[in-house]
Amino acid sequence: MRLALDEPKATDDSFKQGDISFIIDKDLSKKTGDITIDFVDAGYQSGFTISSANPIGMGGGCSPGGSCSC
Repeated sequence: MRLALDEPKATDDSFKQGDISFIIDKDLSKKTGDITIDFVDAGYQSGFTISSANPIGMGGGCSPGGSCSC
């Protein structure tokens, strides 16, 4: 999984946390379960991490544990 800018579609669920809106494809949401987005401050390796209750393999920079650095 990764973060990206997108416009909501009829096939998406949307959530709001404070002033930030998030969207996720409904089918993907069913597969992943609850999703957690966090920011890790680690100098030049700082960035967002995404983890889910049911990790899914997506390749790229994702670890087998279900976290991605964006």
